[in-house]
Amino acid sequence: MNIAEKLILGLDIGGTKTAVVLGSPRGEIIWRKQFPTRPERGFKIVFSELTANIAIALRSAQQTAAAISVSIGGPLEVLQGVIKSPPNLPGWTNVSLKKLLAERFSLPVFIEHDGNAGALAEFYFGAGKGFRNMIFITMGTGFGAGLILNGQLYRGTSDTAGEIGHIRIAEDGPRCYGKAGSLEGYGSGTGIAKLAQMMYPEIWNASATVIEIHNAYKSGSNEARAVFERAGFYLGRGLAMLADTLNPERIILGGIGMRLGEALLASAKRVFREEALPRAAEVCEIVPAQLGEAIGDIAALCAAFDQGKLLAI
Repeated sequence: MNIAEKLILGLDIGGTKTAVVLGSPRGEIIWRKQFPTRPERGFKIVFSELTANIAIALRSAQQTAAAISVSIGGPLEVLQGVIKSPPNLPGWTNVSLKKLLAERFSLPVFIEHDGNAGALAEFYFGAGKGFRNMIFITMGTGFGAGLILNGQLYRGTSDTAGEIGHIRIAEDGPRCYGKAGSLEGYGSGTGIAKLAQMMYPEIWNASATVIEIHNAYKSGSNEARAVFERAGFYLGRGLAMLADTLNPERIILGGIGMRLGEALLASAKRVFREEALPRAAEVCEIVPAQLGEAIGDIAALCAAFDQGKLLAI
């Protein structure tokens, strides 16, 4: 059996939802099931539901899977497959996920930071194809980045390259990723919802979501517009820092970065142009993820593509 005929089982584990997929080495998704993660239940219960769905996927396959590939939020020890308490998965502290999955299913297991996995997906199949220097930004429950530099994934010395959500971008702001004023506090869905509550507590309470705020924006709410203006201001600053530091050809936005459109990005792009070095800004496009809503599923396969050399394109 050649590479192109093998199947990969992919896991996209996020703070809100988890997807289990079967895909080909060409990035084609042929089977999918999703369930709410609800990490507050604790790791053991989530892992039990995860393994039950993996078993269903493997039974549905017409052949044995070649590997299990995981996309999950950091921080983590990538090659060892140890999850180091991601902010969107509270309680997942020092979880040896790679070992647990390998022991349970007797398959090779490859684990990657979701920002890195998203970067690889866009690099292989999407808006990063044909570029050597690009940044992919995850903008969901959390906020992080994957870096492709000189055509190679860059993880850093301790697998923390791309943890840009932890950068303090303002003196104060929503408390996310362990500090007030972090880039995650202004660029993630969680952070923007907290920002709305801080700015207009009489309108939005702790149960507010970024979707509700966006719906209010589309209905003409001046308060929602002000929330996105402020979030976009600090997001633009963060993108300018990335451009000045890494000089990419493209910054590709996933999650709410592609869903909210100009509500968030109008001010972000304006501030980016004001803050970044002109020579860095003029060669850098800020674009939505080309893979759209399929990116999480395809990214789930990419640890096997990059580490296991199972890509067939």
